[in-house]
Amino acid sequence: MDSGVAFAAVLPRGAAPRVDRTAGRGIRFDRNELAGAFGDIGTDLPLLVGVILAAGLDTAGALVMFGALQIVTGLRYRMPMPVQPLKAMAALVIAHRVSGQVLAGGGLAIGVLMLFLSVTGLVDWVARIVPKAVVRGIQFGLGLQLASVALGNYVVGSGVAGYALAAAGVFIVMTLAGNRRYPAALAIVALGAVYAAMFTLDGHTLWRGVGFRLPQPQFPNWQDISTGFIVLALPQLPLSLGNSILATRQLSHDLFPGRAPSVRAISFSYAVMNLLNPLFGGIPTCHGSGGMAGHYAFGGRTGGSVILYGSFFLAIGLFLSGGFHEVIKAFPLPLLGVLLLVEGVALMTLIRDLANDAYGLLVGLLVGLIAVAIPYGYGVALIVGSAAARLPQCRGFAFLASPIR
Repeated sequence: MDSGVAFAAVLPRGAAPRVDRTAGRGIRFDRNELAGAFGDIGTDLPLLVGVILAAGLDTAGALVMFGALQIVTGLRYRMPMPVQPLKAMAALVIAHRVSGQVLAGGGLAIGVLMLFLSVTGLVDWVARIVPKAVVRGIQFGLGLQLASVALGNYVVGSGVAGYALAAAGVFIVMTLAGNRRYPAALAIVALGAVYAAMFTLDGHTLWRGVGFRLPQPQFPNWQDISTGFIVLALPQLPLSLGNSILATRQLSHDLFPGRAPSVRAISFSYAVMNLLNPLFGGIPTCHGSGGMAGHYAFGGRTGGSVILYGSFFLAIGLFLSGGFHEVIKAFPLPLLGVLLLVEGVALMTLIRDLANDAYGLLVGLLVGLIAVAIPYGYGVALIVGSAAARLPQCRGFAFLASPIR
């Protein structure tokens, strides 16, 4: 296939990715960019809905800000640089019903933290001390989590109709992988739309939700910011450093060699997003290697895919926010699971980059397993993995760098 990205892999059999050398040099709005636009929806949609409901957020503010930041990011980077809800923060909000004001405070706190790391250059120091094997391990662990969620939360237990839809989605992906004329993601979204229109969508309720709405300004107080810093921002920081900054920079280098933004540029735009989001009712957001892998896997090669994706949420937030929940309930979850599964598998297969480094591969797998197996796993994995990767450089451990015979 022309992109080197299929259902089971982002990378071809060799260690280096096969990339489209013309990718990202402009902004395109063709069918492949449209297909790539939906490559990350399986991750974003459940988190958006879960946080909106748990924190009692205004739907218009959350969706408009999410969509607007996608558009700005697409224009800024001119490649499929994703904007995603902060995963650890979203999980804590959903699990503990954290209020919208504390969520806004946590968003401002993580924005200030990332701005400090960016402006001072500390994020460059972090990038230097974290080896590539650890970054690949972070990606592997995140991919494992996404694939697990796709199967366990979206497909398993969905009944006969759900299993049939999931099987149809997998068949579509396998059949159309790499097809630039008939992109797989568009076919999956079309199948879901047809199914919803026939069986689950309540048109009357949807129509009642139509109306123009704008985000409402809000200003969290110091108590919300301090609480959000402790409860939300600190647990989020390790995952943000590992995946949102380091792994995203690595994947952008893999897919767009010579054009990858620096870790400081990525962390700065991350900071700006979270200094703006809380002021207009938005959900705290980040960049992420999983989102980039998803957009790329389904055909996105320029900022056009992210701009189209953002326009979708922006339009719903402005004109259909009152009926958003009806739309979400109507679209079949098993098909979202298929999209999420592709994203997860694409991330996991990046670890093949370490195939010729037996010890590095071992470190990467260890990092991935730690990341998903224990609380605060991404923070522990960063520390343990970075230390383990340097063991062969220590006296008495040089044998670890010897090739296996």
